[in-house]
Amino acid sequence: MNIGHIPAKAARFAPDRPALIDVPNNRRMSFGELDFRVRKLANGLTRELGLKRGDRVAMLSRNCIEFMELYYAAARVGLIVQPLNWRLSAGEMARIVEDAEPGALVFSQEFKEVADTLRDELDLPHWLSLGDDGRYEALIAAASDEEPAVDKPVGDDDPMMILYTGGTTGRSKGALHTHRSVFAGMINQTVAERVQRDDVYMLTGQMFHIPVVLAMNYMAHGCPVVLINFEARLALEVIERERVSAFLGVTTMLNWMMAVDDFADFDLSSLRNIQYGGGPMPRKVVEAALEAFPCTIIQGYGQTEGMTMSFLAQEDHLAAVNGTHPERLASCGRESFMTTLRVIDANGNDVPRDNSTPGEIIVQSEGNMVEYWRQPDQTAETLKDGWLYTGDIATWDEEGYIFIVDRAKDMIISGGENIFSTQVEAAIHQHPAVLESAVFGVPDDQWGEAVKAVVVLKPGMQATEQEIIQAASQHLASYQKPRSVDFVDSLPKAPTGKILKRDLREPYWQKSDKNV
Repeated sequence: MNIGHIPAKAARFAPDRPALIDVPNNRRMSFGELDFRVRKLANGLTRELGLKRGDRVAMLSRNCIEFMELYYAAARVGLIVQPLNWRLSAGEMARIVEDAEPGALVFSQEFKEVADTLRDELDLPHWLSLGDDGRYEALIAAASDEEPAVDKPVGDDDPMMILYTGGTTGRSKGALHTHRSVFAGMINQTVAERVQRDDVYMLTGQMFHIPVVLAMNYMAHGCPVVLINFEARLALEVIERERVSAFLGVTTMLNWMMAVDDFADFDLSSLRNIQYGGGPMPRKVVEAALEAFPCTIIQGYGQTEGMTMSFLAQEDHLAAVNGTHPERLASCGRESFMTTLRVIDANGNDVPRDNSTPGEIIVQSEGNMVEYWRQPDQTAETLKDGWLYTGDIATWDEEGYIFIVDRAKDMIISGGENIFSTQVEAAIHQHPAVLESAVFGVPDDQWGEAVKAVVVLKPGMQATEQEIIQAASQHLASYQKPRSVDFVDSLPKAPTGKILKRDLREPYWQKSDKNV
């Protein structure tokens, strides 16, 4: 399987069918047009620029058609795409560009200043700017539209992309994925999402991270993909206008969409399924979403290193809100179609399926990364005997439903007691004014660590620190309740939607003699 041939296959059957609808740039492209440009770009990168199999190509841009063109063109001829997270600081971006040593860097005009800064610091052979008058378009215009020649078939175990982790536990690392691992992730998504040929998919996540694979999967089925940079009203308008049938969002996105003043006036009847990620959704939000949106919902659990590894299915959500296993709304479901999950103790033994004994989730799947780019020691710590060690602490029940209780590094130890931040967050969400929360440990002279909460309130609603603590205390043991609460407008997030607790926690521990 060569991921780069996805537009070619779709073009053979329906060349005039829309492939990409680029809302930010007001552009549309058919599968025939996309495959034409992919062939020319692939030839330009190899024949004109001289890039060879295994060379890297970096991309710095928001969602756009050119981003998808580069993924497919590079994949077709054995190049490796290194998408850049434009939210990173210039220093961190320079570090990861230097780490991968790309042979070319493609950038949009929006990030020209950042690109110029990188150009001053890094010695890269080729810099390609997007836009009608940029070198990217000139390269495509001058290149042949013949099928690109390769010295031997590309696909399967050839590297395809390096996705740098969101840095939830420290410095970003480059997860290297092959055509095979990407395709395995696509199969898992096809089964879980029940993809149909008449679907229209809306990509709300950024193309520098895992959600781009979900979009590629729909295109592999010949389905159009709509590209947006998320804003709640815009998302609703696009669903109505383009007859979107499926999309991926995090809990916050759905909350903001439902909070749009005239939400009920939008025609959302085309929706078939919504997937959410970044963690379980509070029961109240699930109930509200099932009532507000005319479709089913599923949850996907995954990591940069392992694609999507488990799903809480459509039927699980419906059963839970109707009183059958309601506790499973707090789970991330069961292992996906091409994945095997285990929950193990420190000795590598499976913990009992009693939904109370915690252990680490490990994953065996062809969707796992093959390594951390140029970091053999980190790779050896994460990949062991064919299993990916996630660092997520969970319990599981007798039917294999996984309940994540914390990241190993996010667990709070206060007065010798283990406190799982997710339990505290679930209790905080019982307050009706809470939109999002993050709980972590801060230094405490008496207890070692104290429970700290940072809360984002819903628009137009108010709450005090004591009200939040009181609401949470009704569902927690005394030692588990937050000792202090801060209110903020937004929480820092990784591209996957996961909250970057390290960013919140670090300032407190920098003042301490203990490590973060």
